[in-house]
Amino acid sequence: MIRIVVVDDQAMVRDGFTALLDRQPDMTVVGAAGDGEHAVVLCRRERPDVVLMDVRLPVLDGLAATRLLLDGPHRPRVLILTTFDLDEYVYEALRSGAGGFLLKDARAEELVNAVRVVAQGHALLAPQVTARLIERFVAQAPTRPRELAGLTPRETEVLGQVARGLSNAEIAERLSIAEETVKTHVGRILAKLGLRDRVQAVVLAYESGLAGDRRR
Repeated sequence: MIRIVVVDDQAMVRDGFTALLDRQPDMTVVGAAGDGEHAVVLCRRERPDVVLMDVRLPVLDGLAATRLLLDGPHRPRVLILTTFDLDEYVYEALRSGAGGFLLKDARAEELVNAVRVVAQGHALLAPQVTARLIERFVAQAPTRPRELAGLTPRETEVLGQVARGLSNAEIAERLSIAEETVKTHVGRILAKLGLRDRVQAVVLAYESGLAGDRRR
C-alpha cells in the first residue's frame, strides 16, 4: 500500500483528495494537514510514502515544508500541487527535492497516476509544464558542470532521456537497448554524479543545458 499524507489549506480540497485516493486499492491516506508546519510534524510521525503538498500554505509554505521533510531521516516522495501555473514554482519545487509537480485542475485519473509514478521514484511534471519553462530558469547556467565529463557518451544520452521524464522501458525502446541495461546506466549516473534520485538528475540535466540539447 502507498501511504499518503494530503496537505492543503482548504478543507474541501483535502477531503476531496482523501476520498479519491482512499478509494484506490493500492493507496491509503494516513493523515491530512492544513499548513506546512503541521504537515512536517504529521509526516515525521506517520512516515508516508507520498505527500501531496500544496505550494501556498499558512505558517510554513509548501516548498519550505518539502525542504524540511527531505532533510529528515525519513524522506517521503513529495508531489507538489498548486492552482498556480507559474514557472518559478516548477523549478523551485524540483530544486527543493519534490518528486513531481501537478496542477490542481488535473483529472482524477491523472492525480492517481501521478501518486503511483512518484511513489516509484520517477520524476513527474504536469503535461502543461514544458521543458521550455524550466530551461528559462536555468538559462543563466548554460555550461555543463565538470561532473558530466565523467559520464560515458551512452550515460550522457540516457541522462538526457531521464530529464525528459521517460521511464526505463521508454528509454530502452528509444535507444534500442535492454531495459535492464538502462537501469544499470541510471544507477551508474546517480553514483558518478552523487545524486540521490532521478529527480535530482532531472534538475542537473536542466541546469547543465543537457535537457535542452534536442540532438540527444
